[in-house]
Order: sequence, then C-alpha cells, then structure tokens
Amino acid sequence: MTVSAEARVAAYDWRALASELDSYGCVVLPHLLSSTECSTIAALYSDESHFRSHVYMARHGFGKGEYRYFKYPLPGLLSGLRTALYPHLASVANEWNGRMGIAEHYPDDHASFLERCHAAGQTRPTPLLLQYVPGDYNCLHQDLYGDLAFPIQVATLLSEPGVDSQVASLS
Repeated sequence: MTVSAEARVAAYDWRALASELDSYGCVVLPHLLSSTECSTIAALYSDESHFRSHVYMARHGFGKGEYRYFKYPLPGLLSGLRTALYPHLASVANEWNGRMGIAEHYPDDHASFLERCHAAGQTRPTPLLLQYVPGDYNCLHQDLYGDLAFPIQVATLLSEPGVDSQVASLS
C-alpha cells in the first residue's frame, strides 16, 4: 500500500525538524520516498516529454553534470510532496524572516504561494532532476528567475551513494 504524500510528510516531527533547521540549516527526512519511487522518478530523466529545459552545468559555472526542469503538469508524487512539505517549510521561513526583520511573509499553503508567483509573471515550474556521472559535482548556487523566491530548498537523493547518479529538487 502506498502512503500519500500528505500522510508521510505529516508523520515527521516538524517541531524537531524546525529546530534542526534552525541549528544546522538542513535536515534529513528519512524514508520520504521508497526505493521504487526513487527509481520511477529517476527513470523519467530519459523521457524529454516531462521537461521544459535541459541545463549543462559547466556552461553556466554551476559545476559539472546536467539537469532538466520539469514542465507542468508535474508528476503526481512530486506535486503532492511539494504541496505537503510547503506549509511546514513556510512556517520555518516565516519564523526566520521575523527574526531577521524581513517583512516578507509566505502564505500558509502552496497554492497561494504559486498564485503569488504566477501573478508576478513567474509561471514556469522549478522542480528539476539532476543527473551525475563519476566526477560530476554541483557548486553552491541558486537558480532564480524573478523577484519571488522561496528560501528553503528540498533535495531528494534518488540513488544509492556510490552506485547511482540522480537527485531531484522539489523547489
């Protein structure tokens, strides 16, 4: 039986995760995806019909490797995870902004944030799928294409370290 994105995200201790984000700037969400789901998402990379663009990282100084931005409609699992994760992460982002004296407040639900982005002319989806081969790497960078940006990124390792080579970003 497959557990819905909402149920699996709700099962985490978000108070503890928010504290960990505050302390370390990152958290690990163990078992967010099953190995079958990881394989299914990774297998999408070879089918260009799922993507709106293809980026060769070295060309832009982002590292070595490549990635593809998904196009709408997003695969159901990715869309569901974005929607389920967003309120928890928006709460953390709003807390951070409050502490830093930044007036920006993120809406409580993902649909409202997307509406805000679309109203600002930012209509392209931002989730992407990276592919690496031995020797590839990713330099710290943030892909932005407009004034609105969410400050927390979710990266999901879809492979076994040292064996496979794909990562998905749900931003």
